[in-house]
Amino acid sequence: MHPIRIALYILIVLGLLLLVSVFSSSVNNDNTTTGIELPGMVLKYPTTAGFLNEKKQEVNLLADSIVHAIEAVLPTEEFIPSIPDFSKTDTNRLVYISWPDDRNAFIGRLNEYFNSGRCRILHYGDSQLEGDRISGYLRNRLQGIYGGSGPGFLPIKQVYHQLAAEIIATDNWLRYALFDPTQAKLPDMNYGVYASVSRFTPLMNAKDSAMMPGLPLESAGITIRPSAKSFNRLKQFNRIGLHYGNATTPVEIAIFVNGELLKESHLIADGAYHCFEIKTGTTPNEVHIELAGTVSPDFYGITLDGENGIQLDNIAMRGASGTIFSRMNASSFSSMAAKLDPKIVILQYGGNTVPYIKDSLGIINYTRYLSGHIHWLCKRMPESVFLFIGPGDMSCLTDGNYVTYPLLPYLDEQLKRSCLANKVAYWSMFEAMGGQNSMRYWVEQGLAASDYTHFLPKGSRIISEHFFNALYLDLSR
Repeated sequence: MHPIRIALYILIVLGLLLLVSVFSSSVNNDNTTTGIELPGMVLKYPTTAGFLNEKKQEVNLLADSIVHAIEAVLPTEEFIPSIPDFSKTDTNRLVYISWPDDRNAFIGRLNEYFNSGRCRILHYGDSQLEGDRISGYLRNRLQGIYGGSGPGFLPIKQVYHQLAAEIIATDNWLRYALFDPTQAKLPDMNYGVYASVSRFTPLMNAKDSAMMPGLPLESAGITIRPSAKSFNRLKQFNRIGLHYGNATTPVEIAIFVNGELLKESHLIADGAYHCFEIKTGTTPNEVHIELAGTVSPDFYGITLDGENGIQLDNIAMRGASGTIFSRMNASSFSSMAAKLDPKIVILQYGGNTVPYIKDSLGIINYTRYLSGHIHWLCKRMPESVFLFIGPGDMSCLTDGNYVTYPLLPYLDEQLKRSCLANKVAYWSMFEAMGGQNSMRYWVEQGLAASDYTHFLPKGSRIISEHFFNALYLDLSR
């Protein structure tokens, strides 16, 4: 066929498709579905505006005003002054935290903990936390006011890039994460507080292995260095904790600081939870840990802290929805929690359920199920104050436009209701972004990724600053 005829055929087909869009209109109440209504059926089809991508979203104005209000006060220096200046903050644009009925008592406990001289915070969440993005900014902000240094928790076996510190493990380390659906679960479900385990020998029954002759001696190494890309406060630490359990056979440990041997010892082989602590006078340029044994203990991770002040642990769980906690070994979790003594627990979940919930009943069932897991955590950490950060806006492609998942606003509403009923404070990230259909604006401004779900670095800083502003202003009133 002649090329001109092919081109003419394509143009005619495109013209007819565009003509059909003229007769397309909204076929539901929320304007998210367009098409042509026929007797007994609906032919879904974009309107002319949608086809040509001419449809404007009014909510962009709200998102724009919120983002610019935060950008106006967003610190630009790595080391933020200890006394923040909120005189230029447009407080009318902030979305504040929703507090339980005992608001004053709740905020009073937070103030007491923040000013106690040593306050550990556990920040659990999904992939929005990976790489210490939101946690790192919040940690730096809080340490600037209440003191403290160091990045807190880091897993030994790295599965994604970390900004908090540089951890280099030898190749024989293996990772077992409760929240990873592709992995078999540990028989005793003993994952510690951080929900994952690293080992330098494959999983086996340690008690049986102790009676197996001829097992070879295995060695493994961990090298720790301050991050060159992190905030200045996070680069400073002098207390290193190696958290472990299930050690039932002898394991030797040697600690080298800046290339010199600091200490040689053995891990405690009684099967219980322990923390091997290393203290240095100043921040080391490099710490190297050598381990040797026939059977690896379960290592729950490393903590890098300063002597006092705020210690905030980033616990990112890719794909998780906050519904794995009650499956964990309660006794070992409680033992480790008692040692860490967290004063505040922040939970950030919900986004991973959004694409899969089909109706309002699914949301109600999820929030009830999640509530049970929060109760489980509260029981193991009875002195801790709990806050929940809801999911941000997320978009799906509907008739050629990226719009908010239809059930996300209802999920945000139900999460807030459930948390407040259970004496857990709630912050709506969805509303803080600008609410309905705000994600498109964040993507267009280079603040969120093209998956219309995750923040990019600048977006992470903006949303973190928004949360920090809302928290600190309520604390200081």
